[in-house]
Amino acid sequence: MEEKQGFFKRLVSGLAKTRDHIVSSMDSVFSGFSKIDDEFYEELEETLIMGDLGVHTTTEIIENLKAKVKEQHIKEPIECRQLVIDSIKEQMDVGEAAYEFENRTSVVFVIGVNGVGKTTTIGKLAGKFREQHKKVILAAADTFRAAAGEQLKEWANRAGVEMIGGQDGADPASVVYDAVAAAKARKTDILLCDTAGRLHNKKNLMEELRKISRVIEREYPEAYKETLVVLDATTGQNALAQAKEFNEVADITGVILTKMDGTAKGGIAVAIQAELGIPVKYIGVGEAIEDLQKFDADEFVNALFYSSNAEEEQE
Repeated sequence: MEEKQGFFKRLVSGLAKTRDHIVSSMDSVFSGFSKIDDEFYEELEETLIMGDLGVHTTTEIIENLKAKVKEQHIKEPIECRQLVIDSIKEQMDVGEAAYEFENRTSVVFVIGVNGVGKTTTIGKLAGKFREQHKKVILAAADTFRAAAGEQLKEWANRAGVEMIGGQDGADPASVVYDAVAAAKARKTDILLCDTAGRLHNKKNLMEELRKISRVIEREYPEAYKETLVVLDATTGQNALAQAKEFNEVADITGVILTKMDGTAKGGIAVAIQAELGIPVKYIGVGEAIEDLQKFDADEFVNALFYSSNAEEEQE
């Protein structure tokens, strides 16, 4: 509970830039109009799109709002604030089954372009699973980037987990093959695989991921497969574009959003979920292991919209 509470406070402060960016603009729309008309909706729509919520999500929110205004005979623009907030929450609900992989023997693929904090995120996940007393093995299948293996090794040591690696330039599928053998022999709960982070050459990446998938299906059919893509929240709409591209290459089951604390573009969390139908499962708001936490839509929206009273509500 203590850690959760601490994280909520960090989330509130981490979302400060996003809050200044989205919420204050929204509130000026709610207070700036005396009646609910087309101009009000247009202004609100523009504000949400500018807040990185994405066109698709924004359209849904506005349509939803119009229906509720009609249904509930709402006259005052300010009364729309809560409806918009509820609508954003609805767009983002992850559902209970999202973390199924944590309770099964599973292989977790982690993909993402270089520079988004992929290796660090894998290290943090390993640390989290270890805290839950799970047996974890890391597979260093990003053999493309020279420093990736060393960096991962450092995290493996820090988290107290074992790492299976290959030489630089080794075949990633063979690294995964070895890691699967080790995972089976040691009755490992979670095998975490780092993969090469290149999108500019999609064909190669697709081939590589397919090859790795085939190895896992053949050698480890009983394992539950989870594929998480790591995205850098500071890149806003670009992160959404990356998620779309990766989704063409791999069957993505969840998103990890890093660097939420350094950006005004936190609204992208809403867009990714709604545009792709892929849940955001973890968010990172800092460097420490405990700064990566499971994503909670209510908590996120509360931290975003009700910063001052939110902390009291959580107490």
